Amino acid sequence: MEDREYNVKDYDRNLVIDDRTRVVASKITEFLRKTDRFSKTIVFCVDIEHAERMRQALINENKDLYAENDHYIMRITGDNDIGKAQLENFIDEESTYPVIAVTSKLMTTGVDAKMCKLIVLENNINSMTEFKQIIGRGTRLLEDYGKTYFTIMDFRNASRLFADPAFDGNPVMYRELSGDDPVDDPETPIDEDEEWTDENTGTDGVKENEGEYGTGDVPPFDDDGEDKPRKYYVGDVMVKVLSERVQYVDKDGKLITESLIDYTKKNILQQYSRLDDFLRTWTEAEKKQAIIDELQDDGVLLDAVREELGKSELDDFDLICHIAYDKAPLTKKERAENVKKRHYLYKYSDVAKEVIEALLDKYANDGIKEIEDTKVLQLKEFQKIGSPMKIIKAFGGKEAYLKAVQDLENEIYYA
Repeated sequence: MEDREYNVKDYDRNLVIDDRTRVVASKITEFLRKTDRFSKTIVFCVDIEHAERMRQALINENKDLYAENDHYIMRITGDNDIGKAQLENFIDEESTYPVIAVTSKLMTTGVDAKMCKLIVLENNINSMTEFKQIIGRGTRLLEDYGKTYFTIMDFRNASRLFADPAFDGNPVMYRELSGDDPVDDPETPIDEDEEWTDENTGTDGVKENEGEYGTGDVPPFDDDGEDKPRKYYVGDVMVKVLSERVQYVDKDGKLITESLIDYTKKNILQQYSRLDDFLRTWTEAEKKQAIIDELQDDGVLLDAVREELGKSELDDFDLICHIAYDKAPLTKKERAENVKKRHYLYKYSDVAKEVIEALLDKYANDGIKEIEDTKVLQLKEFQKIGSPMKIIKAFGGKEAYLKAVQDLENEIYYA
């Protein structure tokens, strides 16, 4: 083994430490357990061999869900026909599985994974082009499916590229021409079969590492050939996380440098400078979620704030009033109990009363968004009451049902 100082660039390329892979898999799983274990996730690894070791490490950390469905974690690399066959299912927003896709380079480009909520960087990225391509896997938002932001877990300090001035514009590309080659009009569409080079790094762009293992995938090194680097496998090494840093990037890709609470308060007050303005808009809104969506579009990171404050029991309304206007919050369960104490349910009877009570319980557990969607009537707790058609008929029709939901919401937020 060569006597020199090894660093992060050597990990899993020249130097393999299995316990490091285990720790990374553990941190990924820890994050998913705190948020949503069914968030679509892409883990980018150094090469195919590293991807396979990471897949196994993640299986070891998620044995319960993997036992239920072995498509929960899959290696999707160019050499793996089984994994590649599941790629369409991974990018399908209606499909639950696969949940965690472990890859090397195959999924860097050309994969429209709209529902990808977590991107894990466990590979070395020096090209701005490649960094943009990888981050681009998560930037699509699907509010109808609950995706309003995405998270990057970076184990290789690749996110330093956010601070690069080149990040804000389109990556600058150039093409080497000989004296006989024509100089194309800049407006000419890029030919995807041509080789292009990243001006800043000299590395290949989209067509990197195309070969027998599939477009973009990096095959594992072997020992044949004098010029091929060898991998050294090191055991009995204690690996632990020395430090963690959480950073937030705004809608324009700028790093948020002030406290998350102050940043969120400022963005709320830009929209609603006074509490009265917010309350009036909230009360008049046919759907409260529309206000939340608008605020999130303007950089109000409610989920991140809720996690930082440890206030999972608060809904968005109370979180906004607490942060921006210093109002004492009520939990969702407290609001639901207050409605019951005011005997609001007794204005309804029979099926309608059962439905309103079930909606109130649903709000207490999951929040306002869940009860505003008529799909809630398809859930088992409502199916016990009756079919969606029977329920809506009990209120006198769809418009009357929606009006009843709106009245319930106003009662929830009364005083």
